[in-house]
Amino acid sequence: MLRVEHLTKVYPNGTQALKDVSFQVEDGEFLAVIGLSGSGKSTLLRCINRLIEPTSGKVIWNDVDITAIPASQMRNVRRQIGMIFQQFNLVKRSSVMTNVLSGRLGYISPYQSLFDYFSPDDHRRAVDNLAQLGLADKAHVRADSLSGGQQQRVGIARALMQEPKLVLADEPVASLDPVLAHSILKYLEQMNKERKITVLCSLHFLDLVHRYATRAIALKDGQLVFEGLPKEIDDAQFKAIYGQEAERVSIV
Repeated sequence: MLRVEHLTKVYPNGTQALKDVSFQVEDGEFLAVIGLSGSGKSTLLRCINRLIEPTSGKVIWNDVDITAIPASQMRNVRRQIGMIFQQFNLVKRSSVMTNVLSGRLGYISPYQSLFDYFSPDDHRRAVDNLAQLGLADKAHVRADSLSGGQQQRVGIARALMQEPKLVLADEPVASLDPVLAHSILKYLEQMNKERKITVLCSLHFLDLVHRYATRAIALKDGQLVFEGLPKEIDDAQFKAIYGQEAERVSIV
């Protein structure tokens, strides 16, 4: 279980990105995080695995207060928490296989990582994950030769290499067209259902939330303004989250 308790983040310039945010996520959930750009979604996900240090509050993962442990112990915690980024975050000039294997860096020594040494089991695991994501034939091509949708699938394969129990997906389909958006979310759904991996995924379009999420939370100006089932986001809730002038837009 993941518990976020009174999480607050104030950046050095004075911007308060999160304001006393509290919620919990049960094991195996697919939780959508929704809200306008600048509402705090990315900051929230990055505070959970301490890519960004929260100003105050707690993030408790399987009874361990992540916000209280020393940085030296975060390596072990991050093994269990995969991250998928909007802009893929790949090493563009490296091969797909090299990018996917980098998901195992938390399991090897700094000396081994210096020389990119990965075991035969790691290589087999990478091949299997690429095959599951339909990229078996792309293992040895450069990452920057792939389409956006293919690059995001490489990002998913890399996250799976960690053997995570929790995956944080930060607007993973924001830069993709509607068909590719559904394709990527179906892979995340498969990961959630078949591998029993808990997923926190920030999304913009409500029809994607309705289709894939089991539960949703919404942020507005850094504050939690909704927590519940996607079907409970009626017109009034929608306006409260996105503003009175906002209109629903569907992604086919």
